[in-house]
Formats: sequence, C-alpha cells, structure tokens
Amino acid sequence: MTAPHLPPALLGALERLAHGLSRSHAATRAQAISATYRGGGDSRTIRTGDDALAYALARMPATYAAVAASLAALRDTRPDFAPQTLLDVGAGPGTATWAALAAFSGIDHATLLDRNPVLRALALDLAREYPPRAAVSYQQGDAATLLATSAPADLVIASYVMTELGEADRDALAAGMWDKTRDTLLVIEPGTPAGHARLMRLRATLIANGAHVAAPCPHDDACPLIAPDWCHFAQRLPRSRDHKRLKDADAPFEDVKFSYVALARSRPAHRPARVLTPPQLSKVEITARLCTAHGLDAARIPRRDKPRYAQARRWRWGDAVTPDAP
Repeated sequence: MTAPHLPPALLGALERLAHGLSRSHAATRAQAISATYRGGGDSRTIRTGDDALAYALARMPATYAAVAASLAALRDTRPDFAPQTLLDVGAGPGTATWAALAAFSGIDHATLLDRNPVLRALALDLAREYPPRAAVSYQQGDAATLLATSAPADLVIASYVMTELGEADRDALAAGMWDKTRDTLLVIEPGTPAGHARLMRLRATLIANGAHVAAPCPHDDACPLIAPDWCHFAQRLPRSRDHKRLKDADAPFEDVKFSYVALARSRPAHRPARVLTPPQLSKVEITARLCTAHGLDAARIPRRDKPRYAQARRWRWGDAVTPDAP
C-alpha cells in the first residue's frame, strides 16, 4: 500500500482555522482526548471548538491515511466501482468524506452523520475554507436514529465508529448501515485485536444477510486467523514538529495500524490474495504470508524463478497479489 497523505490544501485549511490556537493547549487537549478513547470513551469528551481543532490536528492525518488505503484496496478489487452518493456515518470532522471524494471522482453528493456539534461545526468550517467539489449535507444527531430517515447511498463508510459503542448498539448500527447500502459498505477500526474482533462479528452477520467481501479478504468464509493472531495493516506517515508535539512523540514518523472490511451487494468477479505481514527477503527466496481463496498460505518464491521473484520483490504488507502469476 502507498502512503496516502492528507491533501496539502485540506491541511492548509485546517491550519488556517487553527491560527492563534496555543499548540501547548492543543497538545494537552489532544492527549487527554486520546486517553479517553483508549479507555473506552467516545467523542463526547470533545466539547469546544479548541477541542475539535486539537483532535483534528492530531488525528486527521492518520484517519485519512487509513481510510484512503482501505478505499485504494477496494478499488483494486472493484476497478469498475463508481459511486455517485456517499453516506459517512459518525463523520466527525469529515475525514472519511474527504478521502472518498479524492478516491472517487464521480461522487456528487455526500451526507455526513454525527452527534457531536463541535466536530460538525469544524467540518462545515473546513468545507468553507476548502470547498468540496460535491454537494455536502451534515446532519447532527445519533447516527442510528438518523440512518432511519437517511437516503440510501452507493458507498457507506463508518471509520472508527464501532469502538465507541456497546455490542448491541454495534449490531443495530451495522444492520442500519447495510440497509442503507446500495452497493458497498466500508468499515474501518483500529488495528488491534479488539478492532479486528468487532469487524469479524459485523462481517459474519452481514454475510449471513447476503453481503460479499470485496476487501481485504479474498473469500466469504470464516476468517482463518486464530487468536491471538489478527488481521491488520499499517501506513507510515511523516510527522511535522507540531504533530510530534501534539502526539507527545519523538519519532519523526507514525505507523498507523488499522483493520477494515469492505462488503458489497454482489460478489466481486476477482478477489486476489492478500499479503498479511511484511514479506521476508533472503538470499534464496521471498516468503510471504498470504490470505487466499482457500485459506492461509505461506508462499515461498525461490530466487531461481526470476519472473515470480521479481514480482514478489514488489509485494508490500496489505497488497492484493496473484502469487502464481509469471
């Protein structure tokens, strides 16, 4: 997977809105908000405009990268998918909507749903600073309640939403989102065992209701991974000096780990294997752990098989691949 960065124009719009905001205060609030999320809290800890800006400055680059990478994987599997309408559930500052508009030029209308008024206000401010090319409407309220009256959309996205809900509420939201999905539902969660488990429950429930996996899995069977193993991917993003301060971090980069599943109304014509971990290169071969249509496979591509070896050298964690291709 390539590293999809927050568009410079969007980052510039966010920085203009944050002009005059104390970076020290923003770092304190961003770290407190992150601690709340890690402790099982939700977006209600974001109460002021400064809170929303601190959250967006700290989290939008990573969230955008995870959503954009997931959409790129979906496009690899479904190159013919051309959504015109988008429903962004639990939209926050609108990060997933911006990523979807960048991925699909045909989207002409996006509806965003979120209960947090200050995140909604920030999303609308960003849209004024950097006007999107699509018509955008943003409804405030409980997502499950708003879904009941929302129009169906070709593409429905929920990024980092399930983690804020209890099991019964997650099941109800999953059913509501699938009901509003004309074509494809994409759900992104943190790349943790708990995030993976939430996605696998949603995946199994919706497959039982007629869904087909478009990505990352190359099949509709039960996940072959056994705990404590879990499916997740990563994106490496550079950090600016301000971003390091906001994240209270010294490293010049951030490894964004995420899990995702894209579910479609129709079965994709082609579902390639998926690279589950970073491939290992030795003097004699490349080894890669793959999820295939038939389950897990430890692929070994010898150096003497020059065409396949050259192909495998380009494999990266999270890539869709055809291991037997010459």
